Amino acid sequence: MGYDKVDELAINTIRTLAVDATFQANSGHPGAPMGMAPVAHVLFNRFMTFNPKNPEWLNRDRFVLSNGHGCMLHYALLHLFGYAVSLDDLKNFRQVDSITPGHPEAHDTPGIEVTTGPLGQGIANAVGLAIAQRQGGAVFNKPGFELLNNHTYAFFGDGCAMEGIASEAASMAGHLQLGNLIAIYDDNHISIDGDTACAFTEDVLKRFEAYGWHTQWVEHGDTDLEAIEKAIAAARAVTDKPSVIKLTTTIGFGSKLQGTGGVHGNPLKADDVQQVKEKFGFDPNKTFVVPQEVYDLYNKHASDGAAAEQEWNQLFEKYGKEHPKEHAELVRRMKRDLPEGWQKALPTYKPSDSAQASRKLSEAVLEAIHDVVPELLSGSADLTGSNNTRWKKAVDFQPPSTKLGDWSGRYMRYGVREHAMAAVMNGISAYGIHIPAGGTFLNFVSYAAGAVRLSALSHQRVIYVATHDSIGLGEDGPTHQPIETLAHFRALPNFMVWRPADGNETSAAYYMALTSRTTPSLLALTRQNLPQLENSSIEGAIRGGYVALEDKEAAVTLVSTGSEVSLCLESVKTLADQGLKARVVSLPCWEVFDAQDKEYKLKVLPDGIPIMSVEVLSTLGWEKYSHEQFGLNRFGASGPYKEVYKKFEFTPEGIAKRAVATVNFYKDVKPLRSPVNRAFQQLI
Repeated sequence: MGYDKVDELAINTIRTLAVDATFQANSGHPGAPMGMAPVAHVLFNRFMTFNPKNPEWLNRDRFVLSNGHGCMLHYALLHLFGYAVSLDDLKNFRQVDSITPGHPEAHDTPGIEVTTGPLGQGIANAVGLAIAQRQGGAVFNKPGFELLNNHTYAFFGDGCAMEGIASEAASMAGHLQLGNLIAIYDDNHISIDGDTACAFTEDVLKRFEAYGWHTQWVEHGDTDLEAIEKAIAAARAVTDKPSVIKLTTTIGFGSKLQGTGGVHGNPLKADDVQQVKEKFGFDPNKTFVVPQEVYDLYNKHASDGAAAEQEWNQLFEKYGKEHPKEHAELVRRMKRDLPEGWQKALPTYKPSDSAQASRKLSEAVLEAIHDVVPELLSGSADLTGSNNTRWKKAVDFQPPSTKLGDWSGRYMRYGVREHAMAAVMNGISAYGIHIPAGGTFLNFVSYAAGAVRLSALSHQRVIYVATHDSIGLGEDGPTHQPIETLAHFRALPNFMVWRPADGNETSAAYYMALTSRTTPSLLALTRQNLPQLENSSIEGAIRGGYVALEDKEAAVTLVSTGSEVSLCLESVKTLADQGLKARVVSLPCWEVFDAQDKEYKLKVLPDGIPIMSVEVLSTLGWEKYSHEQFGLNRFGASGPYKEVYKKFEFTPEGIAKRAVATVNFYKDVKPLRSPVNRAFQQLI
């Protein structure tokens, strides 16, 4: 305890760096860094254990800035503590190709744990980080070897508190009794629209108390460093509940506009910058100034962190001698490698095997691989029996006190919280030793879209098990039948959307999802049974598309996904009765197919023959692969699924009718080029 002028100097250095960076960029949010500098200083310098020279050290404390618009606070700290973030990087704040983007991005900046920006995502990610530590610790910690015991700390503001995802995640964290999670709420009463009195007047601490959190209030967050330190220490002492500290601060502390919305999202004016620096004892005519005493203070703490890692490494080496199996397992996981030969456990199917729904085929994969891929954590948003995401011997991840499971459990009960589920999985993945998979209905992945986008943007290996993938779910009707959902997620960069047509394609989807370290995946799975296809294989499907039925004399190519592939194969017989030959292509994953070489793609979807796509979803996007598109560009209908298919003419006869029309329309087009044959390919 005890703070002196060097502490005050460090806090004001953080503030002036944030002021200078936002002023130079003429863009950014100086207010939050100015108000949160005191608590950031206390937290990072007095409590957190980390080694800036190795930002990936597994047992480091994690920090998440959920109010990511205040990222100059974090960038300033990273620079001052000696991470590979230079003063020039701070000067390039918000500039193209800098490592100091406008909101924190995990893969850009050393020391940034998760990508935040959309409000509420960060605090939900922090819940995932805490879950991963608690589960990993239960698996790997042994008597005398506390390998994993780090804390996760998160800052969040009024904007995050208003977002529904934060409520979902906080509710989940309270239920799970995550005593390793400490959140600090920046209670500054300002959002973009101005004073929160206009829209947000609830008692946040009472809400968190109801969720099962330990709560405290520090009333003088601008100046009372001792109270801040006591509150964090008290929160660390509570091990059976997550903790939240309400910290009342003044946004833009020191500015002429302090305490107002004017300092939230805009750089300070030039005269304000000067008076702030004078007020804090800095030369108003100098920019990006860091006194040596501040570097010295923070370098000492960074050295302590490096020593803590060295001590951990020695403990880990000793652990390897006493627990060689667990040691090897953890080393493998930290590299994000999969176990040798794990793929041999994937189920394979022959055409004579029984028809099954792809959600059941997904369950068969999980049943087959859960032992050989122990880092896989499955779960569901309260749809376990429908999503088929739980293997028979799975143990739930639950506080032992609930008698519902234990900390080493690998099955997550996310509850009806699709959005939080997705963000929590991002946090679990970011911790570094797990691969999370979570289920809901495909239509309700739309509820999770904000976090799904961040899975892709932040390169997290997350698997979305999305069942009930079409009008084939039948009686639940239009509210549950996805139409536009796949078009939405297929448009997402660095994201694999899989819609497997049978068992081998389902195994292929899991193979690609698990081996793609930096790309998340969505598996769109049926409720209705699908036959095992004649020419499907894992090897073919992992190329994203392959020929399911070849005919060198074909007049038309039918290209399809999922449940409609077998329909297209049936329609070939109908077309044959009408004297027309057809070939069929299964295209389970566009993203992967697009990555194949041009020669392969043209072998699958060749020139000189009209191509018609068939999918009981929006046709948007199918122009990339087909000349004509048969899909559903309206909402579905409620009824038995075969009757619903019949209503919209997704039958062999309906497909054949459109295939004939396609052939007739393009018969005089010479040369007819495949849509995959494009001008821009030569520029890539």
